[in-house]
Amino acid sequence: MDVRLKRAYEPAAASDGYRVLIDRLWPRGVPRERAKLDQWERELPPSTELRQWFGHDPSRFEEFRLRYIDELRHHRPRISELRRRARQGTLTLVYSARDSEHNDAVVLAEVLQRGLPKSGKRP
Repeated sequence: MDVRLKRAYEPAAASDGYRVLIDRLWPRGVPRERAKLDQWERELPPSTELRQWFGHDPSRFEEFRLRYIDELRHHRPRISELRRRARQGTLTLVYSARDSEHNDAVVLAEVLQRGLPKSGKRP
Protein backbone atom coordinates (compact mmCIF):
# COMPACT_ATOMS: atom_id res chain seq x y z
CA MET A 1 0.00 0.00 0.00
CA ASP A 2 1.54 3.28 -1.14
CA VAL A 3 0.24 6.28 0.87
CA ARG A 4 2.17 9.52 0.56
CA LEU A 5 1.80 12.97 2.08
CA LYS A 6 2.32 16.27 0.30
CA ARG A 7 1.65 19.89 1.13
CA ALA A 8 -0.86 21.64 -1.11
CA TYR A 9 1.77 24.30 -1.81
CA GLU A 10 4.19 21.81 -3.39
CA PRO A 11 3.85 21.18 -7.14
CA ALA A 12 1.85 18.15 -8.22
CA ALA A 13 3.83 15.34 -9.84
CA ALA A 14 2.88 12.33 -11.94
CA SER A 15 4.39 10.13 -9.21
CA ASP A 16 1.70 11.39 -6.77
CA GLY A 17 -0.86 9.04 -8.30
CA TYR A 18 -4.38 9.72 -7.00
CA ARG A 19 -4.35 13.08 -5.17
CA VAL A 20 -6.86 13.73 -2.38
CA LEU A 21 -7.16 17.02 -0.52
CA ILE A 22 -8.00 16.16 3.07
CA ASP A 23 -8.59 19.66 4.45
CA ARG A 24 -12.04 20.96 5.27
CA LEU A 25 -11.09 24.37 3.83
CA TRP A 26 -9.43 25.06 0.49
CA PRO A 27 -5.71 25.96 0.87
CA ARG A 28 -5.25 29.73 0.68
CA GLY A 29 -3.66 30.96 -2.54
CA VAL A 30 -3.68 27.61 -4.36
CA PRO A 31 -5.59 27.74 -7.66
CA ARG A 32 -7.64 24.63 -8.44
CA GLU A 33 -5.78 24.13 -11.72
CA ARG A 34 -2.42 24.02 -9.93
CA ALA A 35 -3.70 21.69 -7.20
CA LYS A 36 -4.46 18.95 -9.74
CA LEU A 37 -6.66 17.04 -7.33
CA ASP A 38 -8.62 13.92 -8.08
CA GLN A 39 -10.82 14.29 -5.01
CA TRP A 40 -11.54 16.72 -2.20
CA GLU A 41 -12.43 14.78 0.95
CA ARG A 42 -14.33 17.17 3.21
CA GLU A 43 -15.72 14.62 5.66
CA LEU A 44 -12.48 13.04 6.92
CA PRO A 45 -10.64 16.07 8.33
CA PRO A 46 -10.89 16.54 12.11
CA SER A 47 -13.91 18.34 13.48
CA THR A 48 -13.68 22.10 13.83
CA GLU A 49 -13.71 21.71 17.60
CA LEU A 50 -10.81 19.24 17.59
CA ARG A 51 -8.81 21.27 15.08
CA GLN A 52 -9.24 24.44 17.14
CA TRP A 53 -8.33 22.62 20.38
CA PHE A 54 -5.15 21.22 18.78
CA GLY A 55 -4.10 24.55 17.27
CA HIS A 56 -1.12 22.81 15.64
CA ASP A 57 0.61 22.64 19.04
CA PRO A 58 3.11 19.75 18.84
CA SER A 59 2.81 19.16 22.60
CA ARG A 60 -0.88 18.26 22.05
CA PHE A 61 -0.27 16.03 19.04
CA GLU A 62 -0.48 12.65 20.80
CA GLU A 63 -3.85 13.51 22.39
CA PHE A 64 -5.00 15.03 19.07
CA ARG A 65 -4.03 11.77 17.34
CA LEU A 66 -6.10 9.69 19.76
CA ARG A 67 -9.13 11.96 19.51
CA TYR A 68 -8.91 12.14 15.72
CA ILE A 69 -8.74 8.36 15.44
CA ASP A 70 -11.91 8.23 17.54
CA GLU A 71 -13.58 10.62 15.07
CA LEU A 72 -12.41 8.54 12.10
CA ARG A 73 -14.31 5.53 13.45
CA HIS A 74 -17.49 7.19 12.16
CA HIS A 75 -16.13 7.24 8.59
CA ARG A 76 -15.23 3.61 7.96
CA PRO A 77 -16.71 3.48 4.42
CA ARG A 78 -14.67 6.51 3.32
CA ILE A 79 -11.53 5.07 4.88
CA SER A 80 -12.16 1.74 3.13
CA GLU A 81 -12.48 3.52 -0.22
CA LEU A 82 -9.17 5.34 0.26
CA ARG A 83 -7.50 2.09 1.33
CA ARG A 84 -8.76 0.44 -1.89
CA ARG A 85 -7.28 3.30 -3.91
CA ALA A 86 -3.94 2.94 -2.11
CA ARG A 87 -3.87 -0.79 -2.89
CA GLN A 88 -4.47 -0.06 -6.59
CA GLY A 89 -1.67 2.51 -6.85
CA THR A 90 -0.12 5.52 -5.20
CA LEU A 91 -2.44 7.62 -3.03
CA THR A 92 -1.22 11.07 -2.02
CA LEU A 93 -2.94 12.85 0.84
CA VAL A 94 -2.69 16.58 0.18
CA TYR A 95 -2.79 18.92 3.18
CA SER A 96 -2.03 22.57 3.90
CA ALA A 97 -0.56 22.49 7.43
CA ARG A 98 2.95 23.90 7.78
CA ASP A 99 4.15 21.25 10.24
CA SER A 100 4.76 18.09 8.24
CA GLU A 101 5.06 15.85 11.33
CA HIS A 102 2.16 17.01 13.52
CA ASN A 103 -1.00 17.18 11.42
CA ASP A 104 -4.13 15.23 10.57
CA ALA A 105 -2.64 13.87 7.32
CA VAL A 106 0.00 12.00 9.33
CA VAL A 107 -2.73 10.39 11.45
CA LEU A 108 -4.95 9.55 8.47
CA ALA A 109 -2.02 7.99 6.58
CA GLU A 110 -1.30 5.84 9.64
CA VAL A 111 -4.93 4.70 9.80
CA LEU A 112 -4.97 3.92 6.07
CA GLN A 113 -1.81 1.84 6.33
CA ARG A 114 -2.54 0.03 9.62
CA GLY A 115 -6.33 0.18 9.86
CA LEU A 116 -8.36 1.57 12.73
CA PRO A 117 -7.43 0.20 16.17
CA LYS A 118 -10.04 -1.98 17.83
CA SER A 119 -13.10 0.01 18.86
CA GLY A 120 -13.07 1.20 22.45
CA LYS A 121 -9.33 0.80 22.81
CA ARG A 122 -7.00 3.72 22.38
CA PRO A 123 -3.80 2.88 20.49
